[in-house]
Amino acid sequence: MNKVFLTDLDHTFLRNDLTISDFSKDIWNKMAKNNIMSVATARAHKKTKQFLQDLNINAPMVLLDGSLIVADDKIIDKKILNKEIASEIINLGLKHSLKPFVLAQQGEKLNEVFLYPKNGNKYQNKLLTRYIGDDHLILVDNVYAMDENFKISYMADEDILTTFQKELQEIFGDNIKCILAPEAYMGCFYLTVLNPHADKSSGLQTLNDYLNLDFKDYTVFGDNFNDLGMFELAEISIAVANAQTKVKELANIILPHTNDEDAVAKYLNTL
Repeated sequence: MNKVFLTDLDHTFLRNDLTISDFSKDIWNKMAKNNIMSVATARAHKKTKQFLQDLNINAPMVLLDGSLIVADDKIIDKKILNKEIASEIINLGLKHSLKPFVLAQQGEKLNEVFLYPKNGNKYQNKLLTRYIGDDHLILVDNVYAMDENFKISYMADEDILTTFQKELQEIFGDNIKCILAPEAYMGCFYLTVLNPHADKSSGLQTLNDYLNLDFKDYTVFGDNFNDLGMFELAEISIAVANAQTKVKELANIILPHTNDEDAVAKYLNTL
């Protein structure tokens, strides 16, 4: 194995219709013959496996914004919000008429659940159309915290979530981590609340401990604010053409192509 290539999925490697082109699959699998290839995504394990079923993933996957690290369907590491603090966050959000999605662990094995609220807002309802048929979705009248929660996510307009984020940070301080970022698919913003030690940066650290390599061997691809932590660690950080401005500013390389134009695969093909 020579180098480590780690890519974000949404708006980076996945096309906007949530597919992966045959060209991207072919280039990825050719690279995987002599390199370490995996993903770092905000998505859960089940959905990520669906997207990547035709790809050779030969290293642990960094999932749920770094809250979960999985290799060969086995949990290597997880960083959770406990039931008490997650319940407090949910109740505080309800005072602002904000209903969350909760992604959590059910039982001891790798069994993720996605709790979503009845009568969610327009952004949440639009997002859920992309999950039709997924067996880990659970509709509830009132979303609640599980014993082990990977993340709590809100979708709303930027001003609403900015106010809520400030309040969360004032109340919980270093006991949580909040990531506020644009959600390009839905035309809104996304506020993700995580364990304070969970993000793609810590996920990359865990992956590197597992692989026992050096960050100078890493190339990472991304588009949004949750990718910035791994941009700071990897030797080469690459932003796709459709990435957020702040992400481009911190990238070593800005690609001329978007996710819809197979940006990652076209770069890999030049190597």
